[in-house]
Amino acid sequence: MKTESLCLHAGYTPKNGEPRVVPIVQSTTFTYDSTADVAKLFDLETSGFFYTRLGNPTVDAVEQKIAALEGGVGALCTSSGQAANLIAILNLARSGDHVVSMASIYGGTFNLFAVTLKKMGIDVTFVDQRADDAEIEKAIRPNTKAVFGETLTNPSMDVLDIERIAALAHRHGLPLIVDNTFATPVLCRPFDFGADIVVHSTTKYMDGHALQMGGIIVDSGKFDWTSGRFPEFTEPDASYHGLIYTQAFGKAAFIVKARVQLMRDLGCCQTPQGAFYINQGLETLPLRMERHCRNAEVVATFLAGHDKVESVCYPWLPGSHDKALAEKYLPKGCSGVISFSLKGGREAGARFIDSLKMVSLQVHVADIRTCVLHPASSTHRQLSDEQLTEAGITPGMVRLSVGLENIDDLLEDLSQALAQA
Repeated sequence: MKTESLCLHAGYTPKNGEPRVVPIVQSTTFTYDSTADVAKLFDLETSGFFYTRLGNPTVDAVEQKIAALEGGVGALCTSSGQAANLIAILNLARSGDHVVSMASIYGGTFNLFAVTLKKMGIDVTFVDQRADDAEIEKAIRPNTKAVFGETLTNPSMDVLDIERIAALAHRHGLPLIVDNTFATPVLCRPFDFGADIVVHSTTKYMDGHALQMGGIIVDSGKFDWTSGRFPEFTEPDASYHGLIYTQAFGKAAFIVKARVQLMRDLGCCQTPQGAFYINQGLETLPLRMERHCRNAEVVATFLAGHDKVESVCYPWLPGSHDKALAEKYLPKGCSGVISFSLKGGREAGARFIDSLKMVSLQVHVADIRTCVLHPASSTHRQLSDEQLTEAGITPGMVRLSVGLENIDDLLEDLSQALAQA
């Protein structure tokens, strides 16, 4: 099936007389006929549901749908995008290990990597994704366990050269983890270009309606974990009577380990009700992404031609430094997110935001309603000026998330606010 059909049908096939819509299985627990049945579940000898922290029919339907959309062997829903990033890294790295990350990433992810993971004993080196291979490879160490980047960076809207970075990581026996939140699998499927693990904040476009927090990890099933660099996949897990993940689960070793080890212990799971909301968003995702992209292209062109705008970051604009990468990885469009800076810097940006009428100021992005934010004073507030620069953010940058409103209404609101900036 194509993307549009997968969004509607993947993950759940009702049997004769069953509900057409994915039902909400609002139960924490499930019953079994014998202790032997439950023992097999706990020993990972059979599949099934026994506690919603580890698995639930409603959540499972969403996991299967997103895995199908991305072309992966399995997926794990989490309580947020940050939880997805955390579990993806902890599934590979332990205290004393190291990760290489692109510097242009979401501020919350930057803090997770630079501060919290450091407290856990995992060191992260940030690199410029536009640097040449030799420069990036200098950051790789013998204890490096993964390379991380975003398809479309938040908020600088740079495009990751997935194929190049994947090849670089693979030369060193490392998996590439890609945050595909802004692109969604409707606009880009990182596995098609060599990525190994994909993460999303489903809170954004996948939900699309600002209703439900969530995240997901998707496993391509293509990475070889048996090189000796990842002993936790190839050596016995004492918590499961010596089970070896690569032997027991083959291509799905990564995602199974994430579920039965880390979700078991950390508990940052998605709820059945939350999964139901996310599924509702997924069903209309292709239609919404098309409209987001078309509206954003018009708005980006308008901003680029306005005399009060200093610069616009949107990869599809003519002359964009990432135009060629956008054409390669995002031929259908670059989402609805635009970053731009006004002449007059931080003060002009503040006046512009405060003058908007229909467009909302809110700490959110990738919603059906157009919203705006000043990253340096909000989502990236914890970063120093030097770190802001490394992340591609200027003090006066405005992040505009273009929604599904009538384009004429959007342009009218932006015009009157710019007039007061």
